[in-house]
Amino acid sequence: MNELLLDYLPLVIFIAVALAIVLALLIVPFLVAYKAPDPEKLSAYECGFNAFDDARMKFDVRFYLVPILFIIFDLEMTFLFPWAIVLGDLGLYGYWSMMVFLGVLTVGFIYEWRKGALEWD
Repeated sequence: MNELLLDYLPLVIFIAVALAIVLALLIVPFLVAYKAPDPEKLSAYECGFNAFDDARMKFDVRFYLVPILFIIFDLEMTFLFPWAIVLGDLGLYGYWSMMVFLGVLTVGFIYEWRKGALEWD
């Protein structure tokens, strides 16, 4: 029985060290944090309107377009990396399929650019 417990000793040490690190990372910021809030720091941040107004207020749709564009082009990159790795095995069909995909994304990007969706007046 004693030998069985010694087999689990590295696991217990690992869990203890992990818990110590987690507790340190949770407690230390409260001890060393700057405690004087600044009105500028409490103001609206990168959203363009105050966070504590009416929930049904109107705001610009462009606040949604930037994250949607980011997601679209981020997904494009997730398709491009595996495609580039197996491009030799895919042949011309795989090449032209990706070119059509990139063409559709490019047309959509040019459409949004021409409509002024990326302009912040």
